[in-house]
Amino acid sequence: MLGECGMKERDKLALKKNSVALCREMVVDELLIQFLQADDVLTEGMAETILAEPTSHKRSWRLLSLLPKRGPRAFESFCIALRETEQQHLCSLLIRFRDRERFPDPTLPLPTQECAVPAKRARTHESMEMCLDADSPVTTAVLPCTPEFYMSHSAQAYSMSSSPRGLALVVSNVRFEPELSELDIRRGGEVDEEVLRRLFTELDFTVSLHKDLTVQAMRDRIEQFARRPEHAVYDCCAVCLLSHGVEGSIYGTDGQLLELDWVFERFDNARCPLLQNKPKMFFIQACRGEEMDSGVDQLDGDDRAEPTDCEQRDAGREEKSARQNETREQRDSERLRVKLPQRSDMICGFATLKGTAAMRNTKKGSWFIQELNAAVRQRARDTHLSDILVQVNARIKEREGYAPGSAHHRCKEMSEFTSSLCKDLYLFPKYCPNN
Repeated sequence: MLGECGMKERDKLALKKNSVALCREMVVDELLIQFLQADDVLTEGMAETILAEPTSHKRSWRLLSLLPKRGPRAFESFCIALRETEQQHLCSLLIRFRDRERFPDPTLPLPTQECAVPAKRARTHESMEMCLDADSPVTTAVLPCTPEFYMSHSAQAYSMSSSPRGLALVVSNVRFEPELSELDIRRGGEVDEEVLRRLFTELDFTVSLHKDLTVQAMRDRIEQFARRPEHAVYDCCAVCLLSHGVEGSIYGTDGQLLELDWVFERFDNARCPLLQNKPKMFFIQACRGEEMDSGVDQLDGDDRAEPTDCEQRDAGREEKSARQNETREQRDSERLRVKLPQRSDMICGFATLKGTAAMRNTKKGSWFIQELNAAVRQRARDTHLSDILVQVNARIKEREGYAPGSAHHRCKEMSEFTSSLCKDLYLFPKYCPNN
């Protein structure tokens, strides 16, 4: 029996001494648990108990309390599971601690490369699409918000105290139906969907991932998501759409177009009352045209821009009629409820500008998703989302395609975002004031 023989003392000590870091940074999701179940480290009942915990911290603590009782192989299996779920930095942390000189154990073999970050493979002959950019940075854990930062910034920000924070929907179209569409496979799209799933899971969202949907299936999933009753008790939501696209629309796997305005309407204040006054995040990874941005040469010297005047032609246009109706409005005010605009409290990040194509690397994923993931992980602890997306724009602006001898060499991309947010949107990662 697995439980009859305990874990080695130095393995137990490695888990114990690093438990704080593991609870703070580890993502315990269904995939990690499945790896441990497949290796007979966890039983089905243990897996259900872990995943039933309400917060990421509690799931991590429950798992760490079980592992020392699961036999001598549990430590190695756990390290492999961390590596396979892209948490190599935690795997390396445990291995380094376990194999220090002051914990010799002649009965164990030398550590293998199995639990360490694999060596970088030499570049081989690849298609130009695979070589569009240089190596991207290694994903690190989402940095936690401090209680002090929460206390000093929560008053001017959207409420962000529920756990989970909200629901997240990821729709990823990678393979398109050849008999209905001439659209190519979006190689690298699988990387994007997994990056977003892990990111929002670590941010304490409940994530739903749906792959390769027709337009009608996308409509059904989005409408079902917008009507979910959990929105009433959660503080925000996120919708990520990954596909081929044109300006204002994205493609289903059947080659038909889904209008983005239709998507936004599903979450407006009339159709989605459970999310009224709550922030709604959208991220669109798709082309908005066929034009490739070849870039322009930057002139020497400081950037200069002439100030522009801002006209307010519509401001006060109906001032006269408003004054005439003032008496009637005052009379009716007691029986009128507070009204909201049809659409508000939304922010949407686009991978590229209107009319231009988005860049994607078939091994590392799309430029926009790469930079969004890195920026949120590094800066969400002390930066609101609008400023994070400004930083994403800056990073995208600096990137260039790498494909010598092709039209894609040194190609450019420029992301953008639109916002109707009315407060600062801080995600306050890994901090739950209610606990």
